[in-house]
Amino acid sequence: MSPAPTKPASTLTPREIEERVRSLGEWFHNLDLKGVRTAPGHFLGDYPARNWRLIADALPRDLSGKTVLDIGCNAGFYAMEMKKRGAVRVLGIDSDERYLEQARFAAEVNRLDIEFRRLDVYDVRALRETFDVVLFMGVLYHLRHPLLALDLLHAHVVKDTLVFQTIQRGSPHVAQVPEDASFDDRALFDDLTFPLAYFIEHRYAHDETNWWIPNRAGAEALLRSAGFEIVSNPVGEFYVCKRREPRPGGPRAVHPRP
Repeated sequence: MSPAPTKPASTLTPREIEERVRSLGEWFHNLDLKGVRTAPGHFLGDYPARNWRLIADALPRDLSGKTVLDIGCNAGFYAMEMKKRGAVRVLGIDSDERYLEQARFAAEVNRLDIEFRRLDVYDVRALRETFDVVLFMGVLYHLRHPLLALDLLHAHVVKDTLVFQTIQRGSPHVAQVPEDASFDDRALFDDLTFPLAYFIEHRYAHDETNWWIPNRAGAEALLRSAGFEIVSNPVGEFYVCKRREPRPGGPRAVHPRP
């Protein structure tokens, strides 16, 4: 006997959506799915919508004809916002299949044509595709090799614009660092406005996947070193960057040959 056809998510009632939301486990994105909140008790409140309201005006309202890659897409909030702005193709990737199942469900409820794939940031080369806009928000501090990840984004997937966010701790000020210094200039490293990244050996905020947390100078230096020019800093930890060609003879991303 054939199984009953699955009812499309876009046709579910609020009660059916609520049941499906619960069946998909704990949500980190507090989405509004036809009036059903996926994480109503979120410790950050209306997250990530509250962050989106801070940066929405820094991005084009019309993304018609543009392609978008959302790295570490979680339940797909930002990917869906990009699709609502008319992006012709939106791809969300994450290493956690549970989040991807949530994202697929949320996109279907909202009748948004978005592709979601399980892929690690270090493997973006496998996409063999560049994107007009790449979102890389809330990911860097979860990586053991953050600069490598930025190098790989520059080398393989960012065609034009990178939208970046990371937790920052330490000094909010940015030092004017010389391009070179003598070996004996130790005072340089006593300045807490120098580009720094704090290493978390065990856990931070009860999360063992938090590894590196830069100060503001460190975050901006990492972006520049990977070949991204910061064109705007709409608020706090958020940056809109443009991809620039690396200088001749400069560093390149380390990646195994095919």
